[in-house]
Amino acid sequence: MVTSNDIRATFLNYFARNGHQIVPSAPLVPRNDPTLLFTNAGMVPFKSVFTGQEKRPYVRATSAQKCVRAGGKHNDLDNVGYTARHHTFFEMLGNFSFGDYFKEQAIFHAWTLLTKDFGLPKDKLLVTVYHTDDEAAALWKKIAGLSDEKIIRIPTDDNFWRMGDTGPCGPCSEIFYDHGDKIAGGPPGSPDEDGDRFIEIWNLVFMQYEEGPPGTRTPLPRPSIDTGMGLERFAAILQGKHDNYDTDTLRALILASSEATGQDPDGQFRVSHRVVADHLRSSAFLMADGVLPSNEGRGYVLRRIMRRAMRHAHMMGAKEPLMHRLVPALTRQMGQAYPELNQAEALITETLQLEEARFRSLLDRGISLLREESETIPAGGSLPGAVAFKLYDTYGFPLDLTQDALREEGKAVDVDGFNAAMAEQKARARAAWAGSGEAATESVWFELEQQIGATEFLGYSTETAEAAISALVVDGKPTDEALLEQTVYVLLNQTPFYAESGGQVGDTGFITGPDNLRIRITDTQKKLGGLFVHVGVVEAGTARVGQPVLAEVNHARRGKIRAHHSATHLLHEALRRALGAHVTQKGSLNAPDRLRFDISQPRPITAEELAQVARDVNARIRENTEVTTRLMTPDEAVKLGAMALFGEKYGDEVRVVSMGNAQEDKAAWSIELCGGTHVSRTGDIGLFRIVSEGAVSAGIRRIEALAGEAAVAEVEGESRLLAEAAATLKAQPAELPGRITALQEDKKRLERQVAELQKKLVLATATQFEDVNGVKAILRNVGDVSPKELRPIATELLKTLETGIVALVSTAEQKAAIVVAVSDGLPHSAVELVRAAAAAVGGQGGGGNKAVAQAGGPNAGQASAALAAIKTGIGA
Repeated sequence: MVTSNDIRATFLNYFARNGHQIVPSAPLVPRNDPTLLFTNAGMVPFKSVFTGQEKRPYVRATSAQKCVRAGGKHNDLDNVGYTARHHTFFEMLGNFSFGDYFKEQAIFHAWTLLTKDFGLPKDKLLVTVYHTDDEAAALWKKIAGLSDEKIIRIPTDDNFWRMGDTGPCGPCSEIFYDHGDKIAGGPPGSPDEDGDRFIEIWNLVFMQYEEGPPGTRTPLPRPSIDTGMGLERFAAILQGKHDNYDTDTLRALILASSEATGQDPDGQFRVSHRVVADHLRSSAFLMADGVLPSNEGRGYVLRRIMRRAMRHAHMMGAKEPLMHRLVPALTRQMGQAYPELNQAEALITETLQLEEARFRSLLDRGISLLREESETIPAGGSLPGAVAFKLYDTYGFPLDLTQDALREEGKAVDVDGFNAAMAEQKARARAAWAGSGEAATESVWFELEQQIGATEFLGYSTETAEAAISALVVDGKPTDEALLEQTVYVLLNQTPFYAESGGQVGDTGFITGPDNLRIRITDTQKKLGGLFVHVGVVEAGTARVGQPVLAEVNHARRGKIRAHHSATHLLHEALRRALGAHVTQKGSLNAPDRLRFDISQPRPITAEELAQVARDVNARIRENTEVTTRLMTPDEAVKLGAMALFGEKYGDEVRVVSMGNAQEDKAAWSIELCGGTHVSRTGDIGLFRIVSEGAVSAGIRRIEALAGEAAVAEVEGESRLLAEAAATLKAQPAELPGRITALQEDKKRLERQVAELQKKLVLATATQFEDVNGVKAILRNVGDVSPKELRPIATELLKTLETGIVALVSTAEQKAAIVVAVSDGLPHSAVELVRAAAAAVGGQGGGGNKAVAQAGGPNAGQASAALAAIKTGIGA
């Protein structure tokens, strides 16, 4: 039997042989279309290429694209499990031409691949074309030899594709497979077309027009091709099945579910097995692409998918969490084609187990309430909206989960009542919050959060993404537009910008858009826990709510921040190992140019200890191990050995970041709870260097350090200084310590000689005195004489006077130092005289006793005034 993996490989290899570039599947989170919740078609990654906004080094491409349809416009969630061809996750095989070949080659490739490489009988195939597309109809006749009755002209939009209200568009040609008259249904365009006999397997889009204002359509200068073939549908045909769930990949997952639950795969729980198989694929692939369950945005849709599967597992009697046990079966089937599944297997397994364990604790009570309430509802009736909201609010039952459960009983839900209860709760929350004191000053953010919801953060996996402006705030008030040079707060529906939290600074960068819009983002802040507020200035154009934009983080700056943040984790663990388990984080800063880390530590950290810490961190960097992220409860994370980082607020689920090789006591060198961004491998940090350590307050020490480019620049700078110093002293760098010690000793010897000479000079030249009110007084400005020499000089000079007063002022180092010495028997006080002098040079007070006192002041230029004040004091 040809397998799904064989089909995928055959398809891609055929087009590769025919000049197409095999392009790996893009992530399920679209990077170039902010209007989409998930990538839902093969052409989504090429959208900007088709519109001409992006150029690639190839004009032909082929891909097997992962797709999810479980939210927004394309939502197949409710039908999954009940029909043969609805899925939340599916693979779209496609070939694309960007202005290269057009209809003739597209039809030739499709027909050749289907009938020769895959060997489909020609008499089982028929096609549709848009009713006015005579060119396509003629080509099908020429290339495939199809008769008119097998080329069906469709006059509806089913066979005319549009990218949007404006933009590229064109007719389609769909290829159908006839399962035979044993199955009910008619050909496309007939009254019985909804039957299952004729199944569409491939859609060829001929992108040849530009849709302008209503009623205008012009030919594109470079017509293009976009095709899509559903792998699951095609596998069913090649494997002789009429149900996608009977194909090899999905059947393997169904059998794994059957084995784990002990329930017949085709018995009464047939639908439940199908739901589990489909939802396992979408859940695992979404997590592999960075989506984690949450209460907002994509994470909420993922949680809905997971919980729907978990309810069906519960229905089948699974006593313990089931979904995580099926992950190995999925990786065996699809891990070779999609290696990201293997790389994220641990994360997927732990997250599924965590979610199911939490949900199961609520499931029994929720189902019990639902059963009690639904027993009194007749078939065809509706569950009150207030009850459905209680299931949602108290037990975590999304509305569609309740609808799914009641659907099996032929009952519905009062959706309007549910929405009313939801609105009432939001109104109560708004009223309570508005009166919360200081927080009420930023009520604008609460109003916006209610209107637009939380921002979807994409920054763990990308630094550039398309988005749409959800709201603008100027001068503290929401506005529809922001004008040139205005400071504006921008809210997007999704963003790669990290908002400041947990010690990591907010991202900077640019938001650009139509009509030359350019907003320089200087900071990103988080409001109410879920709103990412981009602070910026409009440098060009006008920003408008609803505008599509490109959000691009300053890549170089983010890289430097990542290096410092990851280095902080390694530093934390190294400090605990060097100093003891008492070390805990008390604050941090992770910026592009440095890191700052405050810890509990009662004594200074020695130079030897700091050197050991730096060696340990750099050893982990050189190991170049992968930095991994996992999701678990805070309690489980702590049991694993994780430490919570200061400043983070943790909910029911936490991101656990691990780095460094496993140790005897831990699964990795560092295991931390952290919501920030990090390097991919420890080697990406590059280099770590501690630059300072000191006290912040009692029992708190602060370490400042550099990582990556900043550390390299520091080392290079010190190396230059070292080389310059060595050159100045005409020595080798290794000789510098000895030479510097010798110079210091020479300096001290010369200083002693200078001081002695200055003392002798003063004693020789300052012996003359003056009579001040009958008192002999020596009053001198001795210039650069060292202040510490003033007292012994004054004592010596006083000896030259039988009775008198000596006052000396030094002006060394641009400051005034004063000493006053008074002979015994005089009524004057040295302390009073020196205080008067100190006031003249900007000082205060003075110390000593009646015989000798000293003081000083900052104004060396007022030395004469100081001596005059002493003279006045003597004569008073």
